[in-house]
Amino acid sequence: MSWTRRFVLALSAVLAALATALVTAPAAQAHEERPVTFPDGSGSVPTLRTGEPDLLVCKSDPADFRRRIAAFPTELKARNLTLFDRCRRQGYRHLQQAVDAVDRPGMTIAILPGLYEEEPSQPAPTGACATLKAPKSSFGYQILSYEQQKQCPHNQNLVAILGKKNLQIEGTGASRLDVVIDARYTKLNAIRADGSDGIYFRNFTAQRTTFNSLYVLAADGFVIDDVLTRWNDEYGFLTFASDHGLYKNCESYGNGDSGIYPGSASDINDGRGYDVPRYSIEITGCRSHHNMVGYSGTAGDSVWVHDNELDHNMGGASMDSAFPGHPGLPQNHARFERNLIHDNNQNYYPYVADGTCAKPPAERGYEQGVVCPQISMPPGTGIITAGGNWNLYENNWIYGHQRAAFFLSAVPAFIRGESAWGKQTDTSHHNRYAANHLGVDRTGNTRPNRTDVWWDGQGSGNCWQPGTGAATPYALPGCGPRRGDVSGDTRRIVGEPVKLAQLLVCADYNVQARRLPAGCDWYGARGIQRVETQLTLGTAAVLALVGTTLWWRRLRGSRLAGAATLLGLLGLALDVTASTLALTPTLLPALALLLTGLWWTALGTALRPHRRFFAWTTITLGALTLLDAFDKAVLMIPWIPLSPAWIRGLLAVVWVLWAVTVAGTRHPTSTLPPAPAPAPAPLPTPSAPSDPSTPSNPSAPSAPSGPAGGAA
Repeated sequence: MSWTRRFVLALSAVLAALATALVTAPAAQAHEERPVTFPDGSGSVPTLRTGEPDLLVCKSDPADFRRRIAAFPTELKARNLTLFDRCRRQGYRHLQQAVDAVDRPGMTIAILPGLYEEEPSQPAPTGACATLKAPKSSFGYQILSYEQQKQCPHNQNLVAILGKKNLQIEGTGASRLDVVIDARYTKLNAIRADGSDGIYFRNFTAQRTTFNSLYVLAADGFVIDDVLTRWNDEYGFLTFASDHGLYKNCESYGNGDSGIYPGSASDINDGRGYDVPRYSIEITGCRSHHNMVGYSGTAGDSVWVHDNELDHNMGGASMDSAFPGHPGLPQNHARFERNLIHDNNQNYYPYVADGTCAKPPAERGYEQGVVCPQISMPPGTGIITAGGNWNLYENNWIYGHQRAAFFLSAVPAFIRGESAWGKQTDTSHHNRYAANHLGVDRTGNTRPNRTDVWWDGQGSGNCWQPGTGAATPYALPGCGPRRGDVSGDTRRIVGEPVKLAQLLVCADYNVQARRLPAGCDWYGARGIQRVETQLTLGTAAVLALVGTTLWWRRLRGSRLAGAATLLGLLGLALDVTASTLALTPTLLPALALLLTGLWWTALGTALRPHRRFFAWTTITLGALTLLDAFDKAVLMIPWIPLSPAWIRGLLAVVWVLWAVTVAGTRHPTSTLPPAPAPAPAPLPTPSAPSDPSTPSNPSAPSAPSGPAGGAA
């Protein structure tokens, strides 16, 4: 087999592997629920009622109760003692019993200090409830209809609140830790409020489930006030397909997905710009920490998040359009302002790798700080937007992140189950990042983020505030003084190819299968292990081999080609070096492209007299590479649908195959130095007169002589 054929086969294998990485996307998993529609929006945010409760819940041990309230302020202690006496006579011992006794809208249930394990709800289902026919989620639980939830309320829920209107449930303790509702990892949900408009939760703790502590579904009007959730496989607070909602003064930690999840919030602002009449859910005064992510929301639409603290998670906040089955996709119109988002650098993936998360939930050690991350995400990030539009991020303090303050990427519509071509590029548009305090805390202390912005490059109308620090891409569209003003707007329909490859590789994560993508630095890959470095190194090796071979076989006689080849090899080496510094944006990638572009341009110039079409292709490739360097380092070129990197990459594939052919064939017009011509034979000279003193040459033929002895 010739060297040309071997090289073409090797190159084909490399390109096939790259194509596989780019088109193979993992199956998405997330919160799965029955088909549900948004409320009609006629409700309102409920208000706290301060009168005497209608129903009471307490435990029956007076000594334990007195111990729990011993340190209360005098007035609060007296009130609790009065309520306890009443509860012992006519109250309930379990919250579910009180919920079942609610017989009209507008009632209030007071829960007195104590631990509520809801023992009657704990056992596994029996009889008809054990044989319900329903589809299964990817996590293995059944996706029950509302009628099935009514029929078997404790198949999945410790406390089930189904269809109760304007119900208020509040703890009577001095803090939210005085009333604890504990599922002991036996149920998906500690409390489920389903179709219960106007529900109000206040002043208690819910904990230890295999999914959510507090779940509000399909509610037009809800309040979560001074509630703590913790130690759950998935979410602390989950609200879904709801409107007129308010979270305030809440706290959540120790959750495998997010502490706060307003998924599929009512999509009331779809089709609008930045100016909206109202938001469907407001979240304020809450702290979410030591979770996989502090806040998240697939289709987290029209959510106003302000004056919260999101810290010491793997990521501060995340909203996305990456999971199917969520009404309101693609995500739009979240508004974040005046939040403290800092030090979100936890890395809980080692608990997956070492098998801790494969144990039963009760044995994993959640109470000791273990978190089992449920999805793939980049640790060390402040705010992640994976496929969202018309989001506002203004006047937040974002600092102390080891990866990036802001992370923006697009999500094609087929990921969420929509196949129409016109929708595939409908995410990551009009996201505004303005007037944020990056790399400093509220007191002015410097707390830099390693990178202020990581963006895959797709979308239009996205902008960043002046003075943004280190970023990739290096040059970003800027925000004007008014919302909607963008300087240097771009309209890319697809992100940068290397970043796209990274995102797809990193998405191949599965907590159940203990599968952590080997080539992704989110999971600890470093150096040559990283997919970006592997792709860059492979590409550089191919180009170096082809370019050097082309010079050696066809252009050794050209000083211009020799100097250009050295320049190109230096550029390729710098490109590989830059790929290992992805978390520290520098100008090295642009410098590498500059040198590589000059290489191709000079190489094409040297080829022009002999291979005109190939030469002009080479010069074009050089020009595109220089344009790509400008795009990455100086200004993202506006109004073009594809980054120059895509066009350059496709043309480079053609060039490599063509260059292999050119280098492998001889041609009479080669610019190699011509071989020296043989020296011409000497002309015959006239014979000299005979000299008797000169010995004759007996082998030489004798020449005839004339009368005077001269030549005839």
